[in-house]
Amino acid sequence: MAERVEIDTEWNRVSPRYVWIVVVGSLIAGVVLAAAAVFVWLGVGVSWGWALLAAVVVGFALQLIFAPRRARAIGYRMREDDLLIRRGIAFLRFVAVPYGRMQLIDISRGPVSRALGLSDLRFVTASSGSDVAIPGLPADEAEALRDRLIALAETRRAGL
Repeated sequence: MAERVEIDTEWNRVSPRYVWIVVVGSLIAGVVLAAAAVFVWLGVGVSWGWALLAAVVVGFALQLIFAPRRARAIGYRMREDDLLIRRGIAFLRFVAVPYGRMQLIDISRGPVSRALGLSDLRFVTASSGSDVAIPGLPADEAEALRDRLIALAETRRAGL
């Protein structure tokens, strides 16, 4: 029988430094959107451009307020037959990735991630529509988890 997912169980969390990656990404998007709003307002001469700029600033402020909580909401648990990944605040998302269905486990590091010593662990599964990742793991933890998952995936696929 399948194990029931308890929301308040112990989860392995991503690094608290992952918040900086979310903040930098939000900052870049906010600056680009603010520049576009200023161009619409002053360059094109649209009278409601100031409202667009205000909406961008408010949206960016909300992004920054919720960034730490969003980062703390990401977690994973290794269960007997699968890896369970959780994310989201208002809309919780749980993804169970069976070990036997894992085909590729990729570690990626962007420039900000590298500077903070973090990695993203991405999974390619037998499903064509899977986009599963655990972002913000310390680099050594990501490599150890990848190796462990590869070993588990090989033993589970052997029975197929």
